[in-house]
Amino acid sequence: MKHRIGRVEGEILRELTKILRKDIRDPRLSEVTITAVECTNDLSYATIYYSLLTEDPKKEEEVAEGLEKAKGMMRHLLGQVLTVYKVPELIFKRDNSVKYGSKIDRLIAEVRKQDAERNSK
Repeated sequence: MKHRIGRVEGEILRELTKILRKDIRDPRLSEVTITAVECTNDLSYATIYYSLLTEDPKKEEEVAEGLEKAKGMMRHLLGQVLTVYKVPELIFKRDNSVKYGSKIDRLIAEVRKQDAERNSK
């Protein structure tokens, strides 16, 4: 059963990415990247993780509103391409791993710079 859930999650990820690029015309969602999908065991809910390249809280709020507004259309279009009995309910959550990764990169660069300064003295 776990293997099937993984396949469905992959299919939802692929199809939602296509839908977001081709069918959804909301300008608020132009910079959204879907990073992962997690489904419940009975496939009734799918948590969609998305990332943004901006740190602006106002932009984050606009994107969340845009995704909520487009949720029904996305689910409808998913239903046309998915091969499951019932299309899962979509739940959108911000994926902070990209932001966390850039913070780690920045900290590593800072430590390397301090180390280089210490070694040059």
